Amino acid sequence: MTNAVPPRHIVIVTTGGTIACTADEQGALVPTKTGDDLIETITPMLEGSGLTVSSHPLTQLDSSSLTMKDLDLIVGCVREVFKDADVDGIVVTHGTDSMEESALAVDTLIDDPRPVIFTGAQHPFDDPDGDGPQNLFEAVMTAGEPSARGIGTLIVFGHAVIPARGALKFHTSDELAFGTNAPEEPERADPVGPVTLADTRVDVLYAYPGAPRDLIDNAIASGSQGIVVEAMGNGNVGTDFAEGLADALEKDIPVVISTRVPRGDVSGTYGGVGGGKTLLDKGALGSKYFRAGQSRILLAIAIASGRHPATLF
Repeated sequence: MTNAVPPRHIVIVTTGGTIACTADEQGALVPTKTGDDLIETITPMLEGSGLTVSSHPLTQLDSSSLTMKDLDLIVGCVREVFKDADVDGIVVTHGTDSMEESALAVDTLIDDPRPVIFTGAQHPFDDPDGDGPQNLFEAVMTAGEPSARGIGTLIVFGHAVIPARGALKFHTSDELAFGTNAPEEPERADPVGPVTLADTRVDVLYAYPGAPRDLIDNAIASGSQGIVVEAMGNGNVGTDFAEGLADALEKDIPVVISTRVPRGDVSGTYGGVGGGKTLLDKGALGSKYFRAGQSRILLAIAIASGRHPATLF
């Protein structure tokens, strides 16, 4: 006689997003659906899976509205849910606009081998051809897989399974919304202990051709504690902008150089005042495969925790 395998339990943390949206009288999408509503759409698919699910409502937000305080709330919720030893994994339903940022924050700030999976939808809940139920089902199934333990936070979306590190939304409306710049198995940074990000300000500045240095000066004057540059090419900026960055570095304002280019690493090879190598030699940090949104999260965590930014990239 064999012992029955106990069911694995997955908690679905709901934060809003398109997956929970319905159209109002004006046709605008508004998050209205609860976690129980979402679970109801996948209950028939879970029959015989050996998984049980429950919902943990957190917020009902459009993810473009998320602040650092909201990130603290999401990370804190994941940490709280994992206090229950009977929980085998977590799925976070989330808007796609900033999913890559929230997923990376959880990946960096949660030290637990149990899976955390982010998912959402490109089509609203009341769309007859909605992708939300299938995405949610696949996320729950992934969260219940033993092979998902100990490999970090994942995004499950459009039949793809993507590590949080290096993920980015690369299509505004396609059901396969997310891709990655990272290697197949990206090296993870050592987890950072509990910190709060609400009081940490990191600004992303776009270094378009001819961008003036006052973009940097104004950010610092407004309280920026760190700067992420969305540079050109392999991390290059104009002369005036570069002089502003050099002054910021002299004031011990950390600077991370990312790029507007969709693919490839930022390593910095060009000389000249605004060349990527020149900036790195002055103390800026190349973002590697992280684009500006995720670079901002990692730099904010570094500042809040007192760690050197290079240890997180």
